[in-house]
Amino acid sequence: MASIRRTVYNNDQQLPIKVESPSHKILLYGSNYSSPTTTSRSRRFLSGLFLPQKKQLKRSIYRFSLFFIIGFLLGLTPFGTLHQFDYTQTHNNNSQLEGLLDRHKQTVNHVIRENVLVQGGEIGIGGGGGGGIGGDGGEIGIGGGGDNGEIDNVVVMPKKQLIIVTPTYNRALQAYFLHRLGQTLRLVESPLLWIVVEMKEISMETSEILRKSGVMYRHLVCKKNSTNVKDRGVHQRNTVLEHIEQHRLDGIVYFADDDNIYSLELFKSLRDISRFGTWPVAMLAQSKAKAILEGPVCNGSQVIGWHTNEKSKRLRRFHVDMSGFAFNSTILWDPKRWHRPTSKPVRQLDTVKEGFQETTFIEQVVEDEYQMEGIPHGCSRVMNWHLHLDAHNLVYPRGWQLQKNLDAFLPISELG
Repeated sequence: MASIRRTVYNNDQQLPIKVESPSHKILLYGSNYSSPTTTSRSRRFLSGLFLPQKKQLKRSIYRFSLFFIIGFLLGLTPFGTLHQFDYTQTHNNNSQLEGLLDRHKQTVNHVIRENVLVQGGEIGIGGGGGGGIGGDGGEIGIGGGGDNGEIDNVVVMPKKQLIIVTPTYNRALQAYFLHRLGQTLRLVESPLLWIVVEMKEISMETSEILRKSGVMYRHLVCKKNSTNVKDRGVHQRNTVLEHIEQHRLDGIVYFADDDNIYSLELFKSLRDISRFGTWPVAMLAQSKAKAILEGPVCNGSQVIGWHTNEKSKRLRRFHVDMSGFAFNSTILWDPKRWHRPTSKPVRQLDTVKEGFQETTFIEQVVEDEYQMEGIPHGCSRVMNWHLHLDAHNLVYPRGWQLQKNLDAFLPISELG
């Protein structure tokens, strides 16, 4: 095909412009040449893929910038209603805080009355700074103050824990004794730990009684060979003393046999003991023919003498029954605190004569009467009784269940 050349002249420069036909370009450049129709289609396809996303991105950036500027300007604008809201909210918060403080004051007073001893006045709660709660040397102090209120100075002393040690063994009246002692301990204010110890193995009957007692307890076993034991109770108590020393239990240790009778006043007075406390015990003589008073004679809280009525025991250094004294448990595992001359373990002795276990044990704890405290004031009240009640001829019922009727019974027909 022949090419057509046209000469176009510009009005200013009069330069010739060469225009060639598409057919001439095909012949000139070969088949790789794309026609204008194909190129326009490709451009439209690519623009359909990328141009809408670019427009959408520009639109999002525009909207974000617009709302950011509007929010920034609104944040700088002061509104009078916000101050009113803050005042109302603050007033409501103050009212709620006052109500919480009142309820907290009542709760604190109740807890202190029930669980701690208070010295130095009553507790007051008020506003202001500088108040705080801190503990030092086993005491809790509450203090503070400010312009809007005052808190009275008060020293709060937590109640001492009572560690009640009870050796027991299987016999006919064991359930009666343990139930009676458990119900008494249940009425004592906490904290209280009841440690019951048996020989050889734990019995099912004793475990059931302890679980139902409602008292925090520990059930121990004395592994001492019973064939070599002269006094069962001595080795059972030594087992508990070893347990207290090993676990560093802190409290007032008291040996409470299960067959004795105790008043609640006794357990309340035990918490007044600092190192070693003692008191008189009323007991029934082995012959059951007379009553004996054994224990300290006091001038206030100072021990100045001893009650004793048995000639065979007058050679003892301290005339005290096993249930007539209590001591601080830290004596067992912290001898330096009490300036003990020896660090040997404090234990009861099985090699001494019967009736001398108490005095030989006390000699390891204190040096003389000046390190003792008589309770209550003047040692003028009997707070526990040792009656020596037991039934040696009755058979111990396994599981506390009788398999047959008693030998003597009264028919119902005769009651009518």
